[in-house]
Amino acid sequence: MSDITVIFGFDSETDVGSWTPFYEGLQKGTPRLLDLLAQKGVVSTFFFTGDAAMQHPEIVKQVAAAGHEVGAHSLYHETVGDPIFEIPGVKPLLPEEVPLRVRRATEAVASALGEQPVSWRCPRLWGSTAVVNALEELGYIADASYPLYYYREQLVPYHPSREDWTKKGDSKVLQIPNFADMTIESKDPYGRDRDQWPLWRTESAASLMTHVDNYVGYVRERGLPAVLCFYMHPWEFWPMASEYHFGEGTVVPDPFIVKNCGDYALEQLGVLIDLLKERGAEFTTAKGLAATWK
Repeated sequence: MSDITVIFGFDSETDVGSWTPFYEGLQKGTPRLLDLLAQKGVVSTFFFTGDAAMQHPEIVKQVAAAGHEVGAHSLYHETVGDPIFEIPGVKPLLPEEVPLRVRRATEAVASALGEQPVSWRCPRLWGSTAVVNALEELGYIADASYPLYYYREQLVPYHPSREDWTKKGDSKVLQIPNFADMTIESKDPYGRDRDQWPLWRTESAASLMTHVDNYVGYVRERGLPAVLCFYMHPWEFWPMASEYHFGEGTVVPDPFIVKNCGDYALEQLGVLIDLLKERGAEFTTAKGLAATWK
């Protein structure tokens, strides 16, 4: 049995990371992504916002029919957890608002899917104790929200405390840390350069694998298995524009956000899968990991 487990989590939301109201990338990128995953024999988890599921239930059904897990990703990509850094105009929900919003997101995804999702990911990986507790109440078993680049404590999946989600406890929800290269000296006040998204498409899969190898060596030195949980987005597999005009304004994404989206991104994901397989990696879903994790 391999000591490298990989979870690809595809956050299914509006184009360019929720900064637009458009779903072109979801509609056109998802089928291309599903074809590649089928060719490679890889299963993944697609985390849908409630709005994406309501607007495009046919995509939810395509994902499920292809054998992948459908999870939830908030209702409108709002900040349901604790912000790590400030984004102008983005305000978090109040703690007392969290349970209702998590429930509404769950109901929206369940309506499109035909059953309740059991895996969750917070937008921007901004989780919280309130979110984890709300998930447990609703019967979730996995939450892939822990940003290893920032908290840097939990190197492998764990059951969090109901008092502090970043600490170990006895919650029934398995918290799955998202990949970060813990061997590099961060130059960012929040450690975001350890995160490495989206290096696999802005540079190459081989560039990302250098950091993957660093991380695998880092956890092996500590006698731990390597669980690599990545976040990506279906819109990355369809060409994204450099500007978006709607309503009364314009959104101009940072160049790295949209760089090489489309064919190159799809090609490099295929290369990344092959390189991970060469290292003996096994692929699973968030639900699959939670069901077997000891």
